Amino acid sequence: MARAATKSKWKSRAVTRLIEAGSMTECVHCEERVKFKARERHMQVICNVYVGGSWDRVEHFHAPCYKKAGEPYGEPVD
Repeated sequence: MARAATKSKWKSRAVTRLIEAGSMTECVHCEERVKFKARERHMQVICNVYVGGSWDRVEHFHAPCYKKAGEPYGEPVD
């Protein structure tokens, strides 16, 4: 008997990335711009947010702000 395909349900997740030159995003937590600085290697957390199993939006955080917010989308993956 053939097995029915199961549809995977997407869930929100977070990743840690370097802030790149030209970044024009705003931190959801502190509402300040996530800025690139040439001599500093700051990190950001980028979250793909799913609502009801469907992609809804992307949220950006400064890495320290994500911790302060209580890691709302789980521990970020590197």
